[in-house]
Amino acid sequence: MQFKDYYQTLGVARDATTEELKKAFRKLARKYHPDVSKETDAEARMKDVNEAYAVLSDPEKRAAYDQLGQGYQPGQDFKPPPNWDAGFEFSGHGSSPGEATDFSDFFAELFSRMSGGQQDFHGHGGNFRTYGEDHHAKVLLDIEDAFTGPTRQVMLRVPRADAQGRVVLETRTLNVKIPKGIRQGQTIRLAGQGAPGMSGRLPGDLMLEVHFRPHPSFRVDGRDLYMNLPVTPWEAALGAVIVADLPQGPVKVRIPEGAQSGMQLRVRGKGIPGEPSGDLLLDIQVALPTADTPKARQFYEAMAQELSFNPRRKGGH
Repeated sequence: MQFKDYYQTLGVARDATTEELKKAFRKLARKYHPDVSKETDAEARMKDVNEAYAVLSDPEKRAAYDQLGQGYQPGQDFKPPPNWDAGFEFSGHGSSPGEATDFSDFFAELFSRMSGGQQDFHGHGGNFRTYGEDHHAKVLLDIEDAFTGPTRQVMLRVPRADAQGRVVLETRTLNVKIPKGIRQGQTIRLAGQGAPGMSGRLPGDLMLEVHFRPHPSFRVDGRDLYMNLPVTPWEAALGAVIVADLPQGPVKVRIPEGAQSGMQLRVRGKGIPGEPSGDLLLDIQVALPTADTPKARQFYEAMAQELSFNPRRKGGH
């Protein structure tokens, strides 16, 4: 996928105001609109202009695009980094189905996930009350939070347009209670933290989509927890009971006699808590000590002489 420079497409500076964007769009529309243009590529150029204006005229899309697009050149190979949009608070309107269909893969990759629920209308007996729009944000948590259910301080960047139509990012901080057993992709609803309702009516909600930060020791799949477990050669060969340090505390694990690297052990119910809890899956990795002392070299030399083992032969002997 190639990077698109929307500012270059419209021929405006990166700090262009709302009026400058409108002026540039109208000028290009008069030039490339298929109904009036004699340019051979008018339809394709008009599509590019529409896409660029749809992004840059929307403070939320523009703020996200500005952060993501720093350092890229038009046509350069591009792939959004994981969780690039974490911490941005978006309103519920997102991108329309028509935009997702008509615009480029670049646009769809960046903005299709911004769309959320539309404005809700609730009523009883024919008396409708208009609620504020729900807002959406992706937040990153530690895997350990799914086990402990703590209260975390979450900072969100909220794009706004200033008086000149330039995008500014405001920051708001929320204290959020993390439900114990939360899974990646689940949503935490914060009632009343969305957009204000019309005429002072009830505000919308804020929907926080949970993702986990990369962890040096663990990864998750649903409620299952995966971990690489280093063992010594003697623990693997003779079998042993060892302690694995997990987010919920140490757990004793039995290593079967003759364990090999690549073997996977399953410990039921020791994954992310829930009904039912997930499992813990341990990938065995046999770790070899280094022969960095005379005594260590003696041990390895004795093994080489005493053990008729060759892993390159079938059966090892």
